[in-house]
Amino acid sequence: GLEQYEEFPALLEDQFGGSQRAAVVAAASGCSTGFATGNGQTGLSAWYLSIYLHKEQHSRLGFYGYDLQDQCGASNVFSIRGDEGLPLELRGA
Repeated sequence: GLEQYEEFPALLEDQFGGSQRAAVVAAASGCSTGFATGNGQTGLSAWYLSIYLHKEQHSRLGFYGYDLQDQCGASNVFSIRGDEGLPLELRGA
């Protein structure tokens, strides 16, 4: 997705700030993965993976310090919510 910005410079100038570009690319990858797999959690994982790859390539996400809040969700994508089961079910008891 980031290669599209290099091919179309007007798009790069239209979207000010790296955090906006990162969000557009992450939304595209998250939605396409979620639609392809039919699993929302996998789409969310693809969203955060795209954010990580964008930061790895550009060393930052944006100008305004959004780096921390854009990276906080990947660790609990596949966590078990309280209404999905009891702790005893996890232990197999």
